[in-house]
Amino acid sequence: MRKIVAGLFISLDGVVEAPDQWHFPYFSDDMGEVVGGQMAETDTMLLGRHTYEAFAEYWPHQSSDVPPADFMNGVQKVVVSTTLDKATWEPTTIIGGDVNAQLTALKAQPGKDISITGSPTLVRTLLRDGLLDELRLLVHPIVVGRGQRLFDETAESIGLALVSSRAIANGVLELVYAPAPIPASQSPEA
Repeated sequence: MRKIVAGLFISLDGVVEAPDQWHFPYFSDDMGEVVGGQMAETDTMLLGRHTYEAFAEYWPHQSSDVPPADFMNGVQKVVVSTTLDKATWEPTTIIGGDVNAQLTALKAQPGKDISITGSPTLVRTLLRDGLLDELRLLVHPIVVGRGQRLFDETAESIGLALVSSRAIANGVLELVYAPAPIPASQSPEA
């Protein structure tokens, strides 16, 4: 069965919004290998509407000499949205309605991993609904101060287990988590 894997740039204070404004000073060859490795493991990109629209505005206008334009423009894209009715950036499929059933069916199809880039609302929803298989974070050593955070105060408790970790020479931490039950002694209900 395929996995749904989210990969996000995140600040120490949990901000995932507008990484183009704070991420690039930390970009390195090692980080490029991490991002490229995730791309190599996927053949489908899952996006929320806002991220899709931002990417669709930018990537189709980039030539092959702009990494990773060929991947971004060629990969199958699946957009989760109840408001988007037309996709302009091909190849794209829009899903709505019973998203969980559609994503469960997509995971059962043959193929590589299904990756999520950005789309924090979608990531939170899939974690809550038990559909996200891995959460890969590149934690940057910066406090951004404001912007959308991956988890907000309304988020319910979700258990995660650290699968792997690595410090990159520039101070960025690569952390990979998988869903896990919250130990009874640590549960908010205990």
